[in-house]
Amino acid sequence: MSDTGVSWIPEGAAGASLGGLRERKKRELRAKLSAVATRMFLERGFAEVRVTEIAEVCGVSERTVFNYFPTKESLLLDRFDDTLTAMRAALANPAGVPLPSTLGVLEAELSGLTTWLAAQPDPAEATATIRRFRALTTSTPELRAHQHEMVELLTGTVAGLLAGRAHLPDNAPEAHIAAVTLLGLWRVQGASLQRNLRPELAPAMTRELVTADVRAAADTIAPVFERFGSAPASG
Repeated sequence: MSDTGVSWIPEGAAGASLGGLRERKKRELRAKLSAVATRMFLERGFAEVRVTEIAEVCGVSERTVFNYFPTKESLLLDRFDDTLTAMRAALANPAGVPLPSTLGVLEAELSGLTTWLAAQPDPAEATATIRRFRALTTSTPELRAHQHEMVELLTGTVAGLLAGRAHLPDNAPEAHIAAVTLLGLWRVQGASLQRNLRPELAPAMTRELVTADVRAAADTIAPVFERFGSAPASG
């Protein structure tokens, strides 16, 4: 579940390089480690599962697990890394505009989730799995602390990128509040999913309803980003 949006390199792709094959295998192992860890955490609880057990099930060493995931928490909350990478790319793009670029990142994440949902044979069980995942991440102190740390990292990164667009110092309060506001769209998307993620709703309808909520929130905060321009500062 935690790697629903991963794009795989097709098996036997014509002209695939050795490096490409290596990268594919790394992505496959990373996805497997996260998927196995997620299943075990949901079944038994976060504290009750040891990293050595996850490694044994996946047929690798504990050291290998930590080569892919620096902490036990990141095995479950691996999406923060993807979001951080996507936001860096979106806001560093000279042709991009902060708010639409951020909406593109949100839409890609939502599409990954709803695509996964549409592929599941039992909508009720799939919805229940997502709700169990959220309950685990919000009720476990270690996971809440990890999320707080990652949100702080995301906020600092986004603030720095926005400051560059407006030719401001990295620690400018204007850039910080803009970053907090921008990342608040994830809270809007999460809250909307809580309301609209129901077995009786087709995934496409869930996606439509959630997207509408996020876009309404984006319209509200749009004036905040008028000063941040369309391109980062040069030099």
